Amino acid sequence: MKKKYRIPKASVIIANYNNAKYLRNCINSILNQSYKNIEIIAVDDKSEDSSLEVLKKYKKKIKVIKNRKKTSKGSYNQINSYYKGFIKSKGKYIFFLDSDDYFKKKKIELVIKEFENNENLDLIFDLPILKFRDKEIKKKFKQKKFVISSWPRFSPQSCISIKKKLAKEIFKILKLKKFETIWLDFRIAVYYFLKNKQIYIFKKYLTYYRQLNNSASKDYKILNKNWWYRRKQAHEFVSFLNKKLKLKDKMNFDKIMTNIVNLL
Repeated sequence: MKKKYRIPKASVIIANYNNAKYLRNCINSILNQSYKNIEIIAVDDKSEDSSLEVLKKYKKKIKVIKNRKKTSKGSYNQINSYYKGFIKSKGKYIFFLDSDDYFKKKKIELVIKEFENNENLDLIFDLPILKFRDKEIKKKFKQKKFVISSWPRFSPQSCISIKKKLAKEIFKILKLKKFETIWLDFRIAVYYFLKNKQIYIFKKYLTYYRQLNNSASKDYKILNKNWWYRRKQAHEFVSFLNKKLKLKDKMNFDKIMTNIVNLL
């Protein structure tokens, strides 16, 4: 007699702060997934808009966690929100989702199929469909041949799907209040890359990623002072992880140039 296959549970963790305008679209994109064994956990980081009113309308369909206090840095708040959602999750697979983004209808089905067909796969980055006002853009993704800056190219936070066991390992190491300009997607990508020498890019465009004028990235225009400071922290974060993982910390041109510019 054949053993019955149990459809694995997917946990979608939504991190929200003042995104009432987009929250319905975000949640509905999960409720309307072709894959049905899903739990939705929305973590609200003390929103000051009508986000909680929106979430209340979904109280029978999703779990809502309200953060009681905020830290001073957006990156720490985001990491804390995803961690709070993670510790309440029950799924074999964890999907991260910023509340201004949303999924294509078959995303969870396709990603879980990819996981199930590759038992050694424990982290997937799918590709984003960039949304700016009424425009949708699919940029071609090409990985670096030589990682001269110590980290690979990767997709944004809402494109990350991960096995629960690996998520637990990652949060144990990466949930720290250091490197305030370094967000969770970068931390995950770099940690995994340094440990495994590669990251897996699932070359399907499955996540709508909004380009908003009020996003945190607006302060980091290429080559401005903040951009160089964040790049310095990125190199420091890589050095921190190399020490944790007992790997050799390499010097390269990008790191040298970044240090020089930050001294000026």
